[in-house]
Amino acid sequence: MDKVTPPGAPSGAFRVGFVPGVMPGKWERAWRERMRRPLELVTVEVSDQEKALREGRVDMCLVRGEVDRETFHLIPLYREVPVVVVPADHPVTAYDEIDIAELADEHDVLHEHPGLALAQAVETVAAGTGILVVPMSLARLHHRKDVAFRPVTGVEESPVGLAWVRPAPGDPDDPDIQAFIGIIRGRSPRSSRG
Repeated sequence: MDKVTPPGAPSGAFRVGFVPGVMPGKWERAWRERMRRPLELVTVEVSDQEKALREGRVDMCLVRGEVDRETFHLIPLYREVPVVVVPADHPVTAYDEIDIAELADEHDVLHEHPGLALAQAVETVAAGTGILVVPMSLARLHHRKDVAFRPVTGVEESPVGLAWVRPAPGDPDDPDIQAFIGIIRGRSPRSSRG
């Protein structure tokens, strides 16, 4: 179904990417209440977040981790707690949290393994052939009855932020980008940018 742009609104949707695990719903609702231009949310893999911005597939992106600060602006939003995902009957489930050093004897600790999709990695954990360390939101996103997760210390938290391409020198600020920044920062519809 084609989206209809309201009369007087800029043509085309304002596209905001978001990586799996990030929940942009409250910001989407605020945008729809305040803005005439339609908002389109686009799922973007972490490995593709910078490329999606560079290629213009999204106007802004809720990203995980760091981005090239010479190419992109980045507003840090929050840091996600790392968790270890284990089979449901693993001894780790007896703890409220565990230090990564205590998992040193595990035969296969995966940290968002680049050659393995996250769903496959969780399946590997469920089969009892490894454990996985990921941000909590991703563990929740891929939760199954045959796995459990616990917060893990000794591992860096995963930063989440809002990124967009730096405009060329002399180019004006995009008003929709500024509006979305205001929404993310919790500004009321009447507050000024200052």
